[in-house]
Amino acid sequence: MSISALTAVLIATLALGLTYFHSTPFAANPEVFLGGAFVTLRILAASAVLTLAIAFAAGLGRLSPWRPLRWFCTAYVEVFRGTSALVQLFWLFYVLPLFGPTISPFTAGVLGVSLNVGAYAAVVVEASVRAVPRAQREAAIALNLSPFARMRRIILPQAIRMMIPPFGNLAIQLFKLTALVSFIGISDLTYTAYQLNQTTYRTVEVFTIILFMYFAIGLSITIGMKLLERRFARGVVRVNAR
Repeated sequence: MSISALTAVLIATLALGLTYFHSTPFAANPEVFLGGAFVTLRILAASAVLTLAIAFAAGLGRLSPWRPLRWFCTAYVEVFRGTSALVQLFWLFYVLPLFGPTISPFTAGVLGVSLNVGAYAAVVVEASVRAVPRAQREAAIALNLSPFARMRRIILPQAIRMMIPPFGNLAIQLFKLTALVSFIGISDLTYTAYQLNQTTYRTVEVFTIILFMYFAIGLSITIGMKLLERRFARGVVRVNAR
């Protein structure tokens, strides 16, 4: 779907959502939902930054010639892709403090979702770097560039263009996983809705409102990633095979 079509859907969603919200008893207290949304966006922003750092570290680590580092990064990816994100979050928050370090619910939530999605993103980084044509690497070697310079100036700029589309899907996955932090007592959008439902018994209204809010935020992320993809595609010459 094009960016203009997605924008139209977003505007329609916002209009419909606001209309529905003002027809509910919660219209007089929008700050309740806005507070939950703000917490969700804080977790999303912090998790996105940490996920990118983990993805590049683990993805490039899996390409390292140093075998112990390669094994460690591979083990991380397989463990966090092969186990439940909710179990990982519970382990960080409830089990890790038993070994000494105590972390806040916010920190545990950010770490939990970042480590989980970072494992999938690391595979994307690795695959994108491997997909850079071998001729590009050989040309960089012929120019007598150091391994670091080859990676920074030749390989990564091309690899990042290939990472953007799958990163868009992972950004949506990361956003949806933020709802799990409600299980460890963080007052995000999902936790706020649960508490409101317990006190007001307005199940339909409460969860319909947050459905609109989650969908609007998700659409905004999708539009942002498509704009980023378009930005990185500028100046790239596409050659059709004949």
